[in-house]
Amino acid sequence: MSAIQTTGRILLAALLWTAIGWIFALPGLSAGDDWHRELLGSLAQWWSWGLLTPFILAADRLLPFSGKQLRQRFVAHLIASLLFTSAYVYVSAAVRAAMGIGAWSRLLDTALLPSALRGMFLWSWQVYWLILGGWLVYQYYDRYVSGELRMERLERRFSEARLNALRMQLDPHFLFNALNTISSQVERDPKLARRMIGHLGDLLRLSLESKDRQEVPLAEEMAFLDHYLAIQKIRFGDQLNIERHIAAEVKYASVPCLFIQPLVENAIRHGISRRAAFGTVTISAQRVENRLEIRVLDDGVGLPAGWALETSSGLGLSLTRERIAGLHPNGSSHFAVRPRAGGGTEVEISLPLRLMEGDRNGSAA
Repeated sequence: MSAIQTTGRILLAALLWTAIGWIFALPGLSAGDDWHRELLGSLAQWWSWGLLTPFILAADRLLPFSGKQLRQRFVAHLIASLLFTSAYVYVSAAVRAAMGIGAWSRLLDTALLPSALRGMFLWSWQVYWLILGGWLVYQYYDRYVSGELRMERLERRFSEARLNALRMQLDPHFLFNALNTISSQVERDPKLARRMIGHLGDLLRLSLESKDRQEVPLAEEMAFLDHYLAIQKIRFGDQLNIERHIAAEVKYASVPCLFIQPLVENAIRHGISRRAAFGTVTISAQRVENRLEIRVLDDGVGLPAGWALETSSGLGLSLTRERIAGLHPNGSSHFAVRPRAGGGTEVEISLPLRLMEGDRNGSAA
């Protein structure tokens, strides 16, 4: 612990014991004229306990008994309570003398402890147990409650770091594929290549704007997808047909950022581009009870024989599945890739429906 932290704790403890002294002095302040001496007496009492508290806590830490040995700990503290309460009698007398409301000779009076036993000893003994009880409550909170909260924060940070790592893998993957698409048109049709570069610039801008967000409204995700599809439409022309069926009620649903584009890219590269004739990619999103159902369909060449998502080497699909599972853990999401009955491939995603109110209100304004 640094010197600044130690000083801060000492000041905080001093303020705490002073506040307690003021509170216990209030009845005497309102009842008598000698309020000054009444206040100093109360402060002397609680400052004395403040001086003894670090030693009480140190004694508890030094006990050789574990938390389960309750009987042994109780007996040890029973003995310690008598010793510390006796010590309080002398510490209090010294503090009162230092504050000018008592005599130093009182410390040498053999009748000091016996008189305290007949007077305030029982109350002082109870104060010891109150201090110990407060310390044990703090230890329990720090060990279990606060410890669990710290563990939750660490797990959340780890999860966020993992999602960011997945996102960082996905961005270059998308960028390299887009650049390859553009490079194939540079010599063949420079004008088309320049248009592609313009859309790629918009894609990069949107990607940078959302780099600190794991989730965005579906409308924003579709706007990002539009720029990517514009590049692909320039490349494939009439060979590529895109259909969208986005229900208005899910327009501002919360979805993982940059998760539809890899699915559409996969449908185009591995499905539509391998066909001799034109093909169609369909993107749909609708509400089913309290869930958001998203499908990406294509009528391309379909999945290879024996293909399985778990063993697939495709980066886009695997990263997208991991990100969705990370954002919606404990089986609350569903991600499936399967062949369509009429040919082609279907990707189905089911997420808990959460509307991003802030984005909806901002767009409405």
